[in-house]
Amino acid sequence: MSVTASQVNGAVQTLTQSSDTLFLLLGAIMVFLMHAGFAFLEVGTVRQKNQVNALVKIIADFGISALAYFFIGYWVAYGGTFFADAETLSQGNGYELVKFFFLLTFAAAIPAIVSGGIAERARFYPVLIATFFTVGLVYPFFEGMIWNGNFGVQAWFEAEFSAAFHDFAGSVVVHGVGGWIALVAVIFLGMRKGRIRAGKHTNFVPSNIPFLALGAWILSVGWFGFNVMSAQTLEGISGLVAMNSLMAMVGGIVASLIAGKNDPGFIHNGPLAGLVAVCAGSDLMHPIGALATGMVAGVLFVYLFTYLQNKTKIDDVLGVWPLHGVCGAWGGIAAGIFGQTAFGGLGGVSLTVQLLGTALGIGVAVLGALAVYGAINAVTGLRLSEEEEFNGADLSIHKISSTNED
Repeated sequence: MSVTASQVNGAVQTLTQSSDTLFLLLGAIMVFLMHAGFAFLEVGTVRQKNQVNALVKIIADFGISALAYFFIGYWVAYGGTFFADAETLSQGNGYELVKFFFLLTFAAAIPAIVSGGIAERARFYPVLIATFFTVGLVYPFFEGMIWNGNFGVQAWFEAEFSAAFHDFAGSVVVHGVGGWIALVAVIFLGMRKGRIRAGKHTNFVPSNIPFLALGAWILSVGWFGFNVMSAQTLEGISGLVAMNSLMAMVGGIVASLIAGKNDPGFIHNGPLAGLVAVCAGSDLMHPIGALATGMVAGVLFVYLFTYLQNKTKIDDVLGVWPLHGVCGAWGGIAAGIFGQTAFGGLGGVSLTVQLLGTALGIGVAVLGALAVYGAINAVTGLRLSEEEEFNGADLSIHKISSTNED
């Protein structure tokens, strides 16, 4: 029996669709696993009386994020809904459904980032309400601008500067936005009780360095799904993205090792700083440019986190603003520097546009967070009572401790 050209083309198309669906599904699973990394990084950093709350917040935030993004956020960003019948939704091997899952894991990173900044003194349900609105409205508003061309922002950049804002895997769209939202929430909540003693800043020691390290390792491994699989198809996969992610991670490790003076907390956050920063330009940079990007990010994190904790009243428990907000912004700018052909990059990127797009992301995040957290703080309050904070979020909110002895 002869096989027609149309049959061959149909078989090839089916194979391509199914391969792309599987590829993106594996990416979604890897990024989903990163949320365990967020959880254990926070568990290891907070005091023992707040460990259960750290774990519960991350998984509860993911559930609320999924609902917000399914019913509102994905529509805001991409104009897509899921109200068709299952047969329609599953066309093309269900690629669009898996794409939603993949993008949801990015969206859910926003409250996971915020969680680390507001740890140990935030009320539970008001924070979940904030999660619904930040994932349903604030984050997808900017996501749609950059990754779907909404509101003509990217078209204007291209018309005026001959280049769109480039953020391959979300240095600004995800991490920058999440970090700056977290800064606003942290400022609303204020400092934890006991941080100021005799007029001097006191830093609480991490409760469990092995858990902190485990969280950092899970995040670092999952990040290769976050970056490489942002191509979203097998045809678009690039070893350059993997290599640049690796080199930026290494740069962050080495820089934090030196600048952090062997502190294990800094050393395990260093690779994360580098990976945050390289997301935007990982598909453009030369590996040496990625290494430099990661090294700058590692230094930025160490010095900014130290300054915040010792010199200001901004009590960012895990340092999520310097790690995600500042390093994410640096990543957007770095793509405009090391993505240039003069620095060995592939080109096609404008430093001016990268600066403008990064500033726009920060502006959307700050204004959106002021609206969401400001309204919730005014209506219900965001912070635990002094007694609840003293007893710890585990007992005050969940009525259980992380150990049998308490």
